[in-house]
Amino acid sequence: MEERKRSVYLRFLYALTLSGLLLLGTAVYASWWKRVPDHIRLRQGAVQNLEFGVPASGQIYAEKEKTQSVNAAGGAVTGKRQDVFLDSTVTFVAGESLSPYVMKLKLFGILPFKEVNIQVIPDEMIIPAGLPVGIYVRTNGVLVLDTGEFTGTSGQIEKPSVGILRSGDYILETDGRWIEGKKEFMETVESSNGEEMTLTIQRGEDIFDVRVEPKQTQSGEYKIGVWIRENAQGVGTLTYVKGDGSFGALGHGINDIDTSTLMNVESGSLYETEIIGIRKGENGVPGEVTGIIDYSPERKIGSIAENTVKGVFGSVDERFLQQVKEAPVRIGLKQEIHTGEAEIICSVTGRPEHYTVQIEEVHLEKEDVNRGIVLQVTDPKLLRLTGGIVQGMSWSPILQNGRIVGAVTLVFVNDPAKGYGIFIENMLEHD
Repeated sequence: MEERKRSVYLRFLYALTLSGLLLLGTAVYASWWKRVPDHIRLRQGAVQNLEFGVPASGQIYAEKEKTQSVNAAGGAVTGKRQDVFLDSTVTFVAGESLSPYVMKLKLFGILPFKEVNIQVIPDEMIIPAGLPVGIYVRTNGVLVLDTGEFTGTSGQIEKPSVGILRSGDYILETDGRWIEGKKEFMETVESSNGEEMTLTIQRGEDIFDVRVEPKQTQSGEYKIGVWIRENAQGVGTLTYVKGDGSFGALGHGINDIDTSTLMNVESGSLYETEIIGIRKGENGVPGEVTGIIDYSPERKIGSIAENTVKGVFGSVDERFLQQVKEAPVRIGLKQEIHTGEAEIICSVTGRPEHYTVQIEEVHLEKEDVNRGIVLQVTDPKLLRLTGGIVQGMSWSPILQNGRIVGAVTLVFVNDPAKGYGIFIENMLEHD
């Protein structure tokens, strides 16, 4: 009996030890995985030393097996394919070609580990702006905020769109005719006289037709029971501009305030704005910068061409370019960012100023592109003015060691002094 108990106890210990080793191995593997990003960018013609500290090795080669213009030193040889070892310093030397490369890795030279895409990008200079702008965008079609019900002519409850349309849908056409805006759509529904309508909608990436039958309200109007929106506006900070007038802003897309979905923008404009007030951020309550926007044509300073998860992009006019006082700087790639002191440029006082921040974390491998950098405001003046990061400061450029490395994106709701940032290289991807 004692022998049997001892045997069971030993089996339990073995199982416990094995489970512990598996958990430890999984944690170590996950740590190694995060140290090596899926995508690495190198500046054209630059030398880059990287420390991965991972027991992995493999080969680096041109994606199309062309003559190599990226060399990786670290026990490596030159040629079409080149060996690379990540347990020691790897020196990348990017040539003049912008062709993509692949680094295929194995753990301990045996176990398949990761395939890393390497992109050589132009060594360009961009201008950190930090200037406040007013934004106005029109949706592509009309955005459905929600569906609902209303009382019909006989007192009955009508729900024409429930189960057919959803929050976040875009109504693009009615019976094959393009919708120019909210007013036109409402007039089209009213003039239907209750005849079934074919609506062309966009839901996510899919575009398809649905059929809705308008119903009469007690007042005799025809409706389909939806709340819709056609535009959005607000105040923000321009992240960067280039010499040709192209700009990048926000570091995240313009989302609808009610549906939280990325707005499908048909067109948009930038306007001059004047900062008139600041509501300080508090624990659990984000602060906000408020401004006055004059939407008159003479106050327009630029156009918005794209609204993406990585930011808003377009071009500004010469008049706005002359307001930008910062000098052009080189971009800092994500592998060059380190924890420690940095600064942001924002215009909470009405003019661009530099404020100190502390970069606390750099996530080279992050699923959410808008959260690659974790930073904390340390500047006493900015903390006194805003309490930290507030709405309207999104898009503020982040600089470290004289280079622009990213843009502020989000604030920690429970700690307004802390926030997230996007890598500037991700914002530049659209170019």
